[in-house]
Amino acid sequence: MAASIALILLAVAVYGFVHSLLATFWAKARAREWIGPGADRWYRLFYNLFSIVTLLPVLALPAVLPDAPLYTIPPPWVYLSTAGQLLAVAMLAVGVMQTGVWRFLGLQQVLEPGKVEPPRLVTGGLYRYMRHPLYTAGLLFIWLIPAMTVNLLALNIGLTAYLIVGALYEERKLAREFGQIYNLYRERTPMLIPGLRGRVIGRG
Repeated sequence: MAASIALILLAVAVYGFVHSLLATFWAKARAREWIGPGADRWYRLFYNLFSIVTLLPVLALPAVLPDAPLYTIPPPWVYLSTAGQLLAVAMLAVGVMQTGVWRFLGLQQVLEPGKVEPPRLVTGGLYRYMRHPLYTAGLLFIWLIPAMTVNLLALNIGLTAYLIVGALYEERKLAREFGQIYNLYRERTPMLIPGLRGRVIGRG
């Protein structure tokens, strides 16, 4: 069992490192050097597809490794956890729509490169209450899984660490990109949990 936990945590760590590395300005600059100016047009779509394909084996590990049950949420509480997961999915959809679905997926850059506007800082809607609603939705979904096992717990812990570290890293990118505008937004808006004023999961 300990080997399963270690392997799952290692897989999440490797995935998180590669995923974060590809999101850096350095990686995008290397892509321009190797491929040319057209790299910007395809980078977002490649990044999303690569992220999905490489995440699938990580998500499959809890199912194929030796495991043991921890708990199962009984009725009527399971209905609340399921409602929370549905809320998380809705938050994810709304958050993506606010930032622009086709741009987020990378399809607009490929199909309509001339119509791609410069990046803009979204501060309304869900982003009025938290700076990273997509990460919040992800955390809400995984921790409301009604049937928890040892492997799933290890996966959840790894993904939680990855999402928090990823949010902190994204903060640096956004501050570099938008400067004082983002710093002011960060001062008045919690990072992940609305109303929470903490260093890591509050204001950051």
